[in-house]
Amino acid sequence: MAFDLPRGVITPVQHVDVRLDSTPHPFELRNRDAIAANWEREHAANPALFNGRMVLLSELALRGTTLTGRCHPVNYATMLYFRKNKGDADIEHSFAFPALVSSDNKLVAIRMAQHTANPGRVYFAAGSFEPADFVDSRCDVPANMMREVMEETGLDISKAATDSRFHIYSIDSSTVIFRRYWLNRDAHSIARSIESFVATEQEPEIEGPVVIDGIGEKPAGMAAHMEAIIDWHFAQRR
Repeated sequence: MAFDLPRGVITPVQHVDVRLDSTPHPFELRNRDAIAANWEREHAANPALFNGRMVLLSELALRGTTLTGRCHPVNYATMLYFRKNKGDADIEHSFAFPALVSSDNKLVAIRMAQHTANPGRVYFAAGSFEPADFVDSRCDVPANMMREVMEETGLDISKAATDSRFHIYSIDSSTVIFRRYWLNRDAHSIARSIESFVATEQEPEIEGPVVIDGIGEKPAGMAAHMEAIIDWHFAQRR
């Protein structure tokens, strides 16, 4: 199967069937020494980095309206090395974006804090899939979305209305799975709540909220997948 995906186009997905394979990722095995050396450099430059566990894909394909794939647990150090050394045919990255939509139809994203691995980057509150996101070895995408939003913004989106299906957007060896969450508050109110939460955190993951209205210039520092999702959202009707 390897990677058989539409690239550079937003595509609807009805089901996500991505499984966790507990065996080591072949990329991590092949590059063990280089990964360790790169981690030493990265961690020396930014001691706040944490070499926790996440997953990287060895297969991902769209079959009809089902996204199916296989991933393996890896150290975060492997991700840092991979994103500098893309090109191998047996590894890619996938992550989930819960796109928060305010009652006045604005998108509420976040800007990452300077001590993180993505300082100053703008995207929807999100994080890579972790082994804990898999139930009976199958990825629970909504659980990942809800956890990451809560951890980074303090917002509980568990009862928010959502799109009836996911969408994917795949570029540069990475695939975002995204879904809109419709909140019953205007963007100003949501942003103030996030700012209040960030102010209580000893070492917050984010600098604060970024409101996107689809009218003015897009914010500086956007993650690679963001522009396409923003343009798509403001071209849609709910």
